[in-house]
Amino acid sequence: MHSRSLALRATVQDSSRETLDGIDLSSLTLDDLPPPETKRWVIRRKALVVAGVKSGLLTAEQACTRYSLSEEELEGWTKLVERHGMKGLRATRVQRYRIREV
Repeated sequence: MHSRSLALRATVQDSSRETLDGIDLSSLTLDDLPPPETKRWVIRRKALVVAGVKSGLLTAEQACTRYSLSEEELEGWTKLVERHGMKGLRATRVQRYRIREV
């Protein structure tokens, strides 16, 4: 099975492992992250970048440089994941989640 699928597969919550909406932060590697040339940002890819930063695999600055993201965009993804989980990253649902933040 592909490593990204393994990283995102729902697992039994283990109190000794830190997870981010089902992504095991302790086993995340650079190979699990989207390729630097990614242009199409689906929920899973956004969540993996947020997880990579949260786990300390790369800094926010490194993530922004690697993926040509603005600091605001990455910060927005991070806040949406923290508040709403991966479903908050859906482009079609952004307005629903942002309205609640006001």
